[in-house]
Amino acid sequence: MEHYDVLVVGAGLSGIGAAYRLQTRCPDRTYAILEAREALGGTWDLFRYPGVRSDSDMFTLGFPFHPWKAAKAIADGPSILSYLHETAAKYGIDKHIRYGERVVRASWSSADARWTVHTSAASYTCSFLYACSGYYDYDSGHVVDFDGQEAFEGQVVHPQHWPADLDYTGKRVVVVGSGATAVTLVPAMAGAAEHVTMLQRSPSYVASRPAVDALSDRIRAVLPEKTAHRVIRGKNVAMSTLFYNAFRKFPAHAAWLLNSTVAKQLPDSIPVDPHFTPRYKPWDERLCLVPDADLFKALRNGSASVVTDEIERFTPSGLLLRSGEKLEADLVVTATGLRMVALGNIKLTVDGWTVKPGDRFVYKGMMLDGVPNLAWCIGYTNNSWTLRSDLTSQYVCRLLNYMTTTKSRICRADVPPTDYDAPRRPVVDLTSGYVRRAADILPRQGTHGPWRLRQNYPRDLLSLRFTPVTDGVMRFF
Repeated sequence: MEHYDVLVVGAGLSGIGAAYRLQTRCPDRTYAILEAREALGGTWDLFRYPGVRSDSDMFTLGFPFHPWKAAKAIADGPSILSYLHETAAKYGIDKHIRYGERVVRASWSSADARWTVHTSAASYTCSFLYACSGYYDYDSGHVVDFDGQEAFEGQVVHPQHWPADLDYTGKRVVVVGSGATAVTLVPAMAGAAEHVTMLQRSPSYVASRPAVDALSDRIRAVLPEKTAHRVIRGKNVAMSTLFYNAFRKFPAHAAWLLNSTVAKQLPDSIPVDPHFTPRYKPWDERLCLVPDADLFKALRNGSASVVTDEIERFTPSGLLLRSGEKLEADLVVTATGLRMVALGNIKLTVDGWTVKPGDRFVYKGMMLDGVPNLAWCIGYTNNSWTLRSDLTSQYVCRLLNYMTTTKSRICRADVPPTDYDAPRRPVVDLTSGYVRRAADILPRQGTHGPWRLRQNYPRDLLSLRFTPVTDGVMRFF
């Protein structure tokens, strides 16, 4: 059985970033990446639906150690995947990846101070286990069992399992959903389909921005590459943090601003209320980004439309809505959301007892209380994923180096008993349907200190980069 100092689970954005930090900050430690699929890239290799793209700018979604060089700040999926392959090859990370090895269970032994990790193909041991597989279920998305769906004579597709040979040219398409996937699919399909209808039960907040960042391009034109990247990254972090905090503090003003901006871009036939006026406050759920106003262009030229209603049932030729309206369709795309899992759905045991992530508090947004030598890498919900995931990887390296210096073999965060009375709040603190459905399985956060996960990059930068790892909560043995 092979042994590694660190086993990284997942070869996506987080896993590649973690590998780079381990190589450069803990060069004496051995590591391997266990990837369930047959290719690296994670989300960006899995999702292949039309128009798939980032909803964060690539200067902050990209790695700080490998600047994004392409023209578009809001990049498409294939470009991001190419960037990940380029990064992994440049730094030799690809040589550490074990493909086709889904981690199914891991057991910790305090006597041996190590994890025994079982994959679908082999078994390993490691001193530290680092889960970098995000929190989405790669096997299946959220599927709604619509009444009468078996009677539909057309095709039903979920975006997470998009057929490579699907031809929607000249077809009547209905996209069910109002989130980021739906607002991406509608304009991407509108050019080829006969017509695309976005059918939503309730709307989301939508914001438009240029795909190309003109100011960033001017900065890149006059400054050296690395300096320009730092300046642009800092600018974008400052702007996104400012807007998020302002929107949370003044939700009514934020809603008015978002709605009035959308209203100016809609045709007269589509009123902003009810189609783009959500029932929740801005940032209770993620904002949907529309690069270059492509969704609104499709709505204005008539190649797409939006209907706010609920599905009564499928019919042989389409959908019957609660209002009595009928939507004819040849293809229905169920962009009904994703399924969430905790720590890659790995079955964990510690000295024989089963770890239920939903019962554990999360320490500094990465470690479960009472679970030794394990970290979980997740990103921000209000900002680029990589901003948080890279801070987490740097902190893990600091932790490992401290253990080397002090000759410690075990680290463990223990929550004070009084904090167990904290209200149950999942570590992903949004009101979105996919979060509510997973509330019982996700680790929870507390109300203060290292048990609270703040959506604040500047504060996390100070906390995770510069404060001591010996904070009275993390214990070493």
